[in-house]
Amino acid sequence: MASASTDIVSASVKAPNPTGVAERYALALLGIVDDLRQKEPGAADRIGADLETLFRLWREDAGFRAFVADPRLDAGAQRRGAFALVEKAGIGTEVRNLLGVLIVNRRLGQLPAVAAAFGALLSERRGQQTAQVTTAHPLSDTQRAQITARLTEAGFSGVQLQETVDPSLLGGLVVRIGSRLYDNSIKSKLQRLQYAMKGAA
Repeated sequence: MASASTDIVSASVKAPNPTGVAERYALALLGIVDDLRQKEPGAADRIGADLETLFRLWREDAGFRAFVADPRLDAGAQRRGAFALVEKAGIGTEVRNLLGVLIVNRRLGQLPAVAAAFGALLSERRGQQTAQVTTAHPLSDTQRAQITARLTEAGFSGVQLQETVDPSLLGGLVVRIGSRLYDNSIKSKLQRLQYAMKGAA
C-alpha cells in the first residue's frame, strides 16, 4: 500500500461520496433486496455484484464515465446507451430498473454515488468495513490484496474496497476508511512540497 511516511490528512478527494439523494436511491434498492430475500436468499449478493459490475465499468472506462456525466444527452439517448451496456454486461432487472429511474429523474450522474452508498449499506449490514480507495490508475488484483492486507494489519476487519480512479492524483493512492483518510498521492506530496518551499522563502 503506502510507505511508512503515509500521512493522515483531512483533505477531501474526488471519490463519489454518497449524498442524501444517492443514499435514498441506495436505500430503495436495499428495500427491494429485503423484499426478495424470502424467495431468493442470495438476492443481496446478486444485486450487489450487478451494481459493482456497473461501478467497475464506470471506474475503468473513461467513455462510460463521460456518458454518465454528460448533461446534454436526453433521456432517450441515456436509456439506449445505458440499457445496451447493461444487457451486454448481463446485469439483472433490479439494477436495470434503478438506471431507468435515475434516467427519468435526470440523475444518471448520481450512479457512482448510488453504487458507493449501496455498497456501504450492504457492508455495514454484514459487519464489514468499507475502504474508499482512490488511485490515478485502476488497481491490479495484487494491489487490491496488498491494500486489504495492510488495512487488516492496521486493525480493520472484513474490509471491502470501493475503488475510484482520479487521474489528477498523478500516482500513489488515497484511502478513506471510517473517519480516517490516508493520503499518499503524488499530488498531495507535491502540494506539501510547495507549501514547504513557500514557508522557506
